[in-house]
Amino acid sequence: QVQLVESGGGLVQPGGSLRLSCKASVSIFNFDEMAWSRQTPGKERDVIAQITSGGTPAYWDSSVKGRFTISRDITKNTIYLQMNSLKPEDTAVYYCAVLTGGDSWDYWGQGTQVTVSS
Repeated sequence: QVQLVESGGGLVQPGGSLRLSCKASVSIFNFDEMAWSRQTPGKERDVIAQITSGGTPAYWDSSVKGRFTISRDITKNTIYLQMNSLKPEDTAVYYCAVLTGGDSWDYWGQGTQVTVSS
């Protein structure tokens, strides 16, 4: 069983930055791809960024392209989301997810709240 634990969320002012972390309980080389997604109340959870286990970014949502960066550290089994130039509309619960070869995300973290407000 894979466990994913997110951290790094919080309250930040518009224009500020946060870095989210997602630590996996196993080597990230067990995963084909890893992703960050977010969800606001009443809406579906949307993937906003994906990266391969080899470190190649695979997808950016247009709403975050140029502001957010996804990366991974294989020595720490951790996936990161660097978020810059944050906007109030980025407020959401952020989740990491991993894909191990199927057609859908196999494991999800518990989520971390990000609130962008002055």
